Amino acid sequence: MPVRRRNAMPEAGPETSDVFEIMHSTRAMRRLRPDPVPDELIRKILIAGISAANGGNAQKWRFLVVKDPKVKKAVQVLYKRAYDEVIGPRYASGELPPGVDRERYARQHRAVEHLTEHFHEAPVWIVACLEDGLTPNRWAGASVYPAVQNMLLAARALGLGSTLTTRHLLHEKEAEAALGLPRGVHSYAILPIGYPMGRFGPVGRAALSEVVFEERWGQPYRGE
Repeated sequence: MPVRRRNAMPEAGPETSDVFEIMHSTRAMRRLRPDPVPDELIRKILIAGISAANGGNAQKWRFLVVKDPKVKKAVQVLYKRAYDEVIGPRYASGELPPGVDRERYARQHRAVEHLTEHFHEAPVWIVACLEDGLTPNRWAGASVYPAVQNMLLAARALGLGSTLTTRHLLHEKEAEAALGLPRGVHSYAILPIGYPMGRFGPVGRAALSEVVFEERWGQPYRGE
């Protein structure tokens, strides 16, 4: 089984303005310190979010900033339940995703467990939502996930850690009720934001030749 190869980018410092360094070192940071995050940094992250492309520039996205410990704890209970019911058993099965070695998978599992137990302790959450009515369609995410990615990159540029998580959607109605979302508004991701305990660095990804085809499906990519 192939091992995912890391990008050639060097280890990165806490803050950076180089867009390629930012993209190549935006790891999923699941271990976050509980230290407060200044409001001005959260504002910069939100502005980066609303700068993203969205369908027809309709801007139906809505972002809920959550700091209230009671709200976060209520959602964390559901988040842990989803881990106990679905995510934990998947890790416990020992079945590895394609291209991931066992040691790397074990490290990820420990980080996921940590986030599960400490999800509510992240000082700030940004809940990415859409006012998309009662029946979201298949392409609705195209109008919110570019904003999510912008916010992840902005957080990285500011030396803040985060990760895109959707696990609360396994108990969607209860989680959205705990968040106080009105009828017709749906959450698409939660970004827990805080100062990371670990270091930024190159993300582990497959080589282009493993995931890119040229001209026709299955035909090797020649630009490696």
